[in-house]
Amino acid sequence: MSKTSEEKSNRSAVLPERGDKTTRLEAFVDAAFAFSVTLLVISGDHLPRSVDDLILALKAVPTFAASFMLILMFWTAHAEWSRRYGLDDARTRQLSLLLVFLVLIFVYPLRMFFASFFSMVTNGWLPAKFSIATWGDIPALFVTYGVANGALCLVMLLLYRHAWNSRVVLQLSFEERVASRMSQFRWAFQLFVATLSVLIALLTLRFGSEQTGWVLGLPGYLYFAIGLLWPLNTWYERRLHAQSSLA
Repeated sequence: MSKTSEEKSNRSAVLPERGDKTTRLEAFVDAAFAFSVTLLVISGDHLPRSVDDLILALKAVPTFAASFMLILMFWTAHAEWSRRYGLDDARTRQLSLLLVFLVLIFVYPLRMFFASFFSMVTNGWLPAKFSIATWGDIPALFVTYGVANGALCLVMLLLYRHAWNSRVVLQLSFEERVASRMSQFRWAFQLFVATLSVLIALLTLRFGSEQTGWVLGLPGYLYFAIGLLWPLNTWYERRLHAQSSLA
């Protein structure tokens, strides 16, 4: 067995899956996420009736792909959380249903955001279904995306926080506790980035309505900071292990 395969095997042994059976809640969440993806697909008005219509429909694929990947990220995160902890109490149901509610609420704003983004970076070659009237509309789109993304990240953070508060009942091992803390750290960092992006976009709306170029795009550039999660994860995990060895 290779070293990589051995590490994966050890990790799965250390982090058991308590949610080995699909509950009604998980089935409902899965169905709701599938419905949100369906809303992305059927929002295309009508089937192509000509080659020009077909080409126009294909130009919407990047927008659909970006929206689909974002929804898939949160579905995967919830599925992983459910398998890891297997919780099905009142708090879990409340937060899971809130996650579904937010996904269904923001599915169209997210599509509009990505459609505007691809239209802007391609100078209109990838068309959006609506127009941006002024430069001030761009920060408003970043506010919308930041609120949607941040709200979903907050729910995932609260789910992991709930699992952490149930660590004694669940009898989490040391490695599971470290993994839980790491997951909380990742979602908290993404929530911080989204919140900072919204604040900068609001400041741009309030004081920088005449600004163009990189200033208007700054709230979006901030999301590249999420790439710092890998080195930050490594640092935080070492810190947790060091604290445990000193205890």
